[in-house]
Amino acid sequence: MFGRWLSREREVELTGSEALAAAVRRELPQADAETVQVVTAMTGLLGAIAYADRDFSQSEERRLLLDLGRIHGMTEAGATAIVRILRQHVVEISSLGIPHHCRTLRELGDRELRLEVLEALVALAAADGSIDLSEVNLLRQITSSLGLSQDDYNDAQARHREHLAR
Repeated sequence: MFGRWLSREREVELTGSEALAAAVRRELPQADAETVQVVTAMTGLLGAIAYADRDFSQSEERRLLLDLGRIHGMTEAGATAIVRILRQHVVEISSLGIPHHCRTLRELGDRELRLEVLEALVALAAADGSIDLSEVNLLRQITSSLGLSQDDYNDAQARHREHLAR
């Protein structure tokens, strides 16, 4: 009587970065494990920046889809599916996932890749027309966590200076 419910198989629901990684793996079936980890980390950081001001706007989503579309093997439908999962788990990803994603990129990505990710993060922050203080603070934190310098951040930000909130 009481044990019957224990014998049923229950589907385990993935949360946060696990769900994001599963979506990336599903949408990039030909990718090796390291590529999946790098794309997941990059996407998680992009989601964190999009949500830093607590408004994951449509213009930020469009920019995110554009960035995902640049990944070899990514289809438009795949990018859309990944963004859907990112939106569902953005709170957890943007709070708990940042250190893990930065560490992954430091370990698996060279300096050039990490600079390219930083450029994408700053461009995403500017996508809604304004880079506010919460986004600047998170961008600086991520820059440091990626093993990049303040000069690297300043160079990336300079291209979007007109969008800095006053």
